Amino acid sequence: MKNYFLISLLFIFIISCKEENKLAVDVSNINAEVTFKRFEQVFYGSNELDLKKIKAEYPYFFSHDVDSIWIKKMKDTDEQELYKETQKVYPNLKLEKEQLKDLFKHIKYYYPKFVEPSKVVTLNSNVSFEQRVVYMDSLLLISLDVFLGKDSKIYEDYPDYIKEQFTKEHLIVSVAEQLVRPIVFPSKDRSFLARMIQQGKIKYALDAFLPTITNAIKNGYSKEKQNWVEGNEAMIWQFFMENKLLYDTSKELNKRFIDFAPFSKFYLDIDNQSPGSVGSFIGLQIVKAFMKHNDVSLPDLMIMENETIFKKSKYKPRR
Repeated sequence: MKNYFLISLLFIFIISCKEENKLAVDVSNINAEVTFKRFEQVFYGSNELDLKKIKAEYPYFFSHDVDSIWIKKMKDTDEQELYKETQKVYPNLKLEKEQLKDLFKHIKYYYPKFVEPSKVVTLNSNVSFEQRVVYMDSLLLISLDVFLGKDSKIYEDYPDYIKEQFTKEHLIVSVAEQLVRPIVFPSKDRSFLARMIQQGKIKYALDAFLPTITNAIKNGYSKEKQNWVEGNEAMIWQFFMENKLLYDTSKELNKRFIDFAPFSKFYLDIDNQSPGSVGSFIGLQIVKAFMKHNDVSLPDLMIMENETIFKKSKYKPRR
């Protein structure tokens, strides 16, 4: 009887591990190539005599043909200072190269026809947070000056919730986010529930493509904010249910609970304790519950109707 009990416990443990490690796939036999071109070094390390050659090699950076503007930019004191700070943090890209290769391998595991960008170009964009990573099929642009570390003097005037994503660890997440978005099928359902699940799909794909990156980093949260949202999952869901928000189509709910923001807007005392985008977090929990109870591939998940995912998820938040 004792042995039977131990075997039963072992079986339960194995099943639990299988569920937890569902995304821990073996990509060791998948090939991926990464070749960096460091435009910021070429541009800020050159002089005006090199400009013609630089423009020929990187035509996509030169939207106008007024050389005097580019020469002035090349010599600008503030931009040269930013360039020096970038080189201190990124004297080489060995770690980033391995991270990108691992990311591409994981994408190929789920999407074998995926072809990694043939050109991965780094640059300085004067801390353009909205355009920190640009993905265009064969071309991937990465603004290194957005990932210098949240304590960098460059970011003194930025609010904390934005600086939280200005770290080296967030570089690979920002790249993955741009690669994920094209695979998520757009939804015509405008309900708040559907919008949450749509964001949940994106975050679940990030979990699949970046299995070793922490949840806090993938969410752009501090550890404290990540702990808060995990500890208050049931409360958040109860608030949505009690206020009949699930099938509300108001765009205002995006600003309150989905968009990137310093905090979510419950209009309660807890607002300042909360992180932004708690609706996206709930969407991920619904998607994870669905994947736990249903044998569905990642590509099929990305095109599935959000209402179907919710109904089959058996979602019940942890208390």
